[in-house]
Amino acid sequence: MTDIRTNYLTLADGHQIPQEGFGVYKLTDPDEFRKAIHNAYESGYRLFDTAQMYGNEAELGSALKELSVPRDDYFVTTKVSEANQGYQTAIDSVKQSLQRLQLDYVDLLLVHWPIHTHFFETWRAFQDMKKQGLTKSIGVSNFGMAHLQLLASQANEMPVLNQLECHPRLSEKPMIKYNQEHNILTQAWAPLGRTTVFDIPELKELAAKHHKSVAQIILRWHFQNGLSFIPKSSHPERIKENADIYDFSLNADEMAVIEGLNHNKRISQEPEMVYEFGKQYPHHFKN
Repeated sequence: MTDIRTNYLTLADGHQIPQEGFGVYKLTDPDEFRKAIHNAYESGYRLFDTAQMYGNEAELGSALKELSVPRDDYFVTTKVSEANQGYQTAIDSVKQSLQRLQLDYVDLLLVHWPIHTHFFETWRAFQDMKKQGLTKSIGVSNFGMAHLQLLASQANEMPVLNQLECHPRLSEKPMIKYNQEHNILTQAWAPLGRTTVFDIPELKELAAKHHKSVAQIILRWHFQNGLSFIPKSSHPERIKENADIYDFSLNADEMAVIEGLNHNKRISQEPEMVYEFGKQYPHHFKN
């Protein structure tokens, strides 16, 4: 039977990625961090997703080191922040990230947000870093169709993955279809909508019907849509619960119910606005 340990997807460059991973956004307390990574690994997670912006690459590096397992037993993603975009700046920043992570390479390196400044030279740096062995695969995060089309006008190779905010209130169907048509895997960040969707009656009904949690229903929906997804939690029972979605399935009608919850409602920033400003801008989280 498929489970979180054995469930991998193949990227366009031939490398494999665990379909379900563990996000570490806003995990900063060293002790809590170490326990979370240990619990995640014990629960079967093999993909760990961080970013320069999160300020916790060093904590992830230390926690992974403490596992005392072979390097090829886990998959690490990090992302280059807006402040570090640009050709040489990106390369220098990734070398610093690797030092913090105590790694010779990351499995996946992402441009965190598209910005109009340094747009092409950042990607040129990514292509070169892949050649240099600093990363196995290169991708992007928060890129819309227009950003990918612009990138294609100069890129020698295209991203193998596009990480997007994606949850029942923001299902991103057109973007996912576009990614698929261009051999780009979609990976959902904030796959649980940062808990803003937990009180939706339709999801509660599905959870009761399947004797699962609302979080498990949502993650199963992502799984059946063929997305990669990276839930985060610091609670041991939730970490384990989020990994336990492989013993049931949603039928076509149930999938359609979840699709019907889409409001195109973001909890984070609008990628086009970040692109224009050249950095993330102040915004408010609203339900």
